[in-house]
Amino acid sequence: MQSSKQINIEDKIFNLKDIKQLYPAVLVKTGHGDETTEVSLEWIDIESKGRVEIVGYGLFVRMGEEEKHSFVYENRETLDKVIAQVARAINH
Repeated sequence: MQSSKQINIEDKIFNLKDIKQLYPAVLVKTGHGDETTEVSLEWIDIESKGRVEIVGYGLFVRMGEEEKHSFVYENRETLDKVIAQVARAINH
């Protein structure tokens, strides 16, 4: 019996079969107090044109309707490194 493939993000271990969504996004301020929302990296690169305040760059793991893990980083370079590590783990 083959064991389930796992990935490690920071100090958390996830079974790939349990992950419903795994995606990167940028956290930006909504303009309502400290409220933030997620937008795609593509939108930031193409559409934002500096009009939004970036709070952080994140990798998000959704396990189901209620369970979501967020890993937020100060800069895009750190996020890109984490994405590369996760991709290597998935493809290994």
